[in-house]
Amino acid sequence: MASSADSSPTRWGPKEQRSLYLRWFYLADDDGDGRLTGRDALKFFAMSNLSRDDLKQVWAIADSKRQGYLGFSEFMTAMQLVSLAQTGQDITQDTLAHADLGSLQPPTMEGLDKKLKKKSARSKSSSDLGAYHPTQSAMSSSWFNSKSGRKIPLKSVTSIIDGLKKAYIEKLRPLEKTYQYNDFVSPLLTSSDFDAKPMVMLLGQYSTGKTTFIKHLLKASYPGAHIGPEPTTDRFVVIQSGPDERCIPGNTVAVQTDMPYSGLSAFGTAFLSKFECSQMPHPLLDHITFVDTPGVLSGEKQRTQRSYDFTGVTSWFAAKCDLILLLFDPHKLDISDEFKRVIGSLRGQDDKIRIVLNKADQVDSQQLMRVYGALLWSLGKVLNTPEVMRVYIGSFNDKPIRAMSAGPLGMELFEREQDDLLSDLNDIPKKACDRRINEFVKRARSAKVHAHIISHLKGEMPALMGKAKAQQKLLETLEEQFDKVQKEMRLPAGDFPSVEEYRETLNAYNFDRFERLRPKMVQGVDDMLAYDIPDLLKQFSNPFSD
Repeated sequence: MASSADSSPTRWGPKEQRSLYLRWFYLADDDGDGRLTGRDALKFFAMSNLSRDDLKQVWAIADSKRQGYLGFSEFMTAMQLVSLAQTGQDITQDTLAHADLGSLQPPTMEGLDKKLKKKSARSKSSSDLGAYHPTQSAMSSSWFNSKSGRKIPLKSVTSIIDGLKKAYIEKLRPLEKTYQYNDFVSPLLTSSDFDAKPMVMLLGQYSTGKTTFIKHLLKASYPGAHIGPEPTTDRFVVIQSGPDERCIPGNTVAVQTDMPYSGLSAFGTAFLSKFECSQMPHPLLDHITFVDTPGVLSGEKQRTQRSYDFTGVTSWFAAKCDLILLLFDPHKLDISDEFKRVIGSLRGQDDKIRIVLNKADQVDSQQLMRVYGALLWSLGKVLNTPEVMRVYIGSFNDKPIRAMSAGPLGMELFEREQDDLLSDLNDIPKKACDRRINEFVKRARSAKVHAHIISHLKGEMPALMGKAKAQQKLLETLEEQFDKVQKEMRLPAGDFPSVEEYRETLNAYNFDRFERLRPKMVQGVDDMLAYDIPDLLKQFSNPFSD
């Protein structure tokens, strides 16, 4: 007999629906960990008698974050989609967005009453249900609050990202904490760092069209946006999805555990006062987060007016971003000293960088050819790479392309270049999982090298006398020490940090208090890279590959 389980002729309000769906979620969640995996969800959803294709669509929309499991809020979304499907409506995000959820009845689930009674009688009491809070038991998040090295059962892993969290907690984070990796290279990772949406950062001099570029993609202005011919954006602005339009101050953003920006606290209040998060509901922002930056200036006066480490902040965001767009326009091809330092801070992120020659319709075809050559010449002196960076040419704003560079060739060129760039941006969510793996492996290799360097410096210190003199000598010959570590441990030279930056950080430490090498800990990271990560990739597919 078909039943909606606890259905009645009365209207189902939000509280009643939540209470009902909580009972259903409690029934479907066999492990009791607050996460409904695909296998358990399929068994439960099958009671709706919808086709397998319909249920796949329900899952795809509900699991929009591609986590490989449903939390309670996602489960409610799935149930609402099932209810709409049973009334003959299409299973789409738009259908859900325009549905009157207040008057929507719970779906009909065949045999659900019997299962509820059976489970309640078998092992669960009503008091257990009252203490059951699936929204608070996000297991992968709680891993980060547990003692380092705690073994996490494999059945708790539901996706590649989940597996990376497990590997980080069990093997990589203990190594980082032991050798103070967070003080030298990068802060310890949190759950939000793994779950964050892909980010795109825009860099360039003032008035090259960074804010207009974002507005062009969103087809709307974001809260707090300012556009003008003078330096208007005086702060770092993160534009991301939110339930309503609002701006959140930087100090507030940095302490929110569900946002991956806690590491920015290290740059102090001077920076956080120049940082904010702009939220707005937008379908593109459901998949990508944008980072708008202040215009890079030139001249000694402008540089000394920065009250925070501008280059350090751009480097921090660059490590987190999936794509970095360097914007130029035909009238601003010079690369100032500050811009050189900013580009230099992108060391190691070359594969993320794209060059955009914006406002290209402001010059004619002959001038555009010369401007393009001059831009490549300027970049060649700064980037120091044998490969030529991809340069996109166009005019990324909402205005019609000017006739100055138009004509059959100009119009076709601009359209094709803009299509290529938009295609590159559209591919970001699909490549996000691969990027996470790539960045995780790079971090693991970097942490391993760091551990060898720290333990080597510790081993070079004398047992009793002359410690201060020995430390000073090690600092002065740090490049030689790096060479020793590289040759002795047979490590790739490309995994070693900058000697100057490392020396600057080491000045604040007493080498004698460093930890000696723990071979088992290093071997654990080697095993993670050699076996755990490949096994994870075999077990789970890229969630965005379909």
